[in-house]
Amino acid sequence: MSTTLNLAAITVPLDEIPSLLIPAAIDTVLMVTIVMAVVLVVGVPLGALVHNLAPGGLFENRGFHTPLSWVISIGRSLPFLVLMTAIIPFTRLITGTNIGIAAAVVPMSIAGIAFFTRIVENSLRAVPTSVVEVAKASGGSNAQIIWKAQVPEALPNIIGGLTINTIAMIEYSTIAGTIGAGGLGYIAVTYGYQRFDHGVMIATIIVLVITVALIQVVGDALVRHLTPEKSARVNR
Repeated sequence: MSTTLNLAAITVPLDEIPSLLIPAAIDTVLMVTIVMAVVLVVGVPLGALVHNLAPGGLFENRGFHTPLSWVISIGRSLPFLVLMTAIIPFTRLITGTNIGIAAAVVPMSIAGIAFFTRIVENSLRAVPTSVVEVAKASGGSNAQIIWKAQVPEALPNIIGGLTINTIAMIEYSTIAGTIGAGGLGYIAVTYGYQRFDHGVMIATIIVLVITVALIQVVGDALVRHLTPEKSARVNR
């Protein structure tokens, strides 16, 4: 009896599942790629700004640092579903719609920027003060110290954080499927939850697990490549 019920729950023939999942996977990759491009362009300079406005930074200013830090913390602390719902009017103002990939990119970018800014800030905080002092002694400007000393020194940690952030954005993209954003999340909600299609749901989970695993492998490889001396010590 249980086998009969399980088979009856599969409404999409197995040979048609790839034609359903491939376009959805492409939409997810497109969504996450756009978001991560925005996150990188905004998050790195914003993280450097927050770090250097803090006490001990290159241009310490508590008056600017405190409110900016609070705004970032609020963006980070809100659950994504709450954030996505709360800014629907803003999303509609920017994109002209509150459904589809365009509507998902706005809240995902806001959440991703807040998350990645903290990662960059913490990565720069771990840079030895001696690196900054040498750069200052060499006559570097603040911009030169940030982009030629602080960021390169923190790059392995930033890449590691970028990997985590990218995986988080895949998770957020599936949540965005609840507003019809498309992608694997929409397939999971429509077929797995609403239609109880176990075949599609299992296939979606497998694709997501493989995608996350590949991103983690690539991210780890980049971190090892950027820290050859650490890798050499580990391999001895």
